[in-house]
Amino acid sequence: MAGLSTQRRLAASELNVGQSRVWIDPDPEAAGDLGEAITREDIRAQIEAGKIKALPKKGNSRARIRARAAKRAYGHCKGAGHRKGAKGSRTPRKEQWMTKIRALRRRLKELREEGQIDKHSYRLLYRKSKGGEYRSTAHLNAYIKTKGLARGE
Repeated sequence: MAGLSTQRRLAASELNVGQSRVWIDPDPEAAGDLGEAITREDIRAQIEAGKIKALPKKGNSRARIRARAAKRAYGHCKGAGHRKGAKGSRTPRKEQWMTKIRALRRRLKELREEGQIDKHSYRLLYRKSKGGEYRSTAHLNAYIKTKGLARGE
């Protein structure tokens, strides 16, 4: 409604909302009363009369975000085009190392406890693992096989 900017500003202040959330009755008969309402007291009277109201807050729907999160939970929408940051930003290099070294040490313990490698071989392989010699447990197993360190052979 044109020409009611002062009333809108005062109403916003009285209702503790932004000016965009102030609803002013579009009825032409009410327009006369509203145009004459120039004090805060007049505005309060109009609010009580129901000629001025605060509109409800608008929210942003999270439905699309939830749907995408559900897809990502089982691995979709995670391709190269959706990634930001450096190669090591999603899983830091240290985290990758921790995962790998723990797997290697677990495998070495299994082999030692099963009696497939003796304690000297275990120590040697443990040190090599710490030095970053093996890419994975598969690589470690292949190394043990080629060097003939396993007792079963």
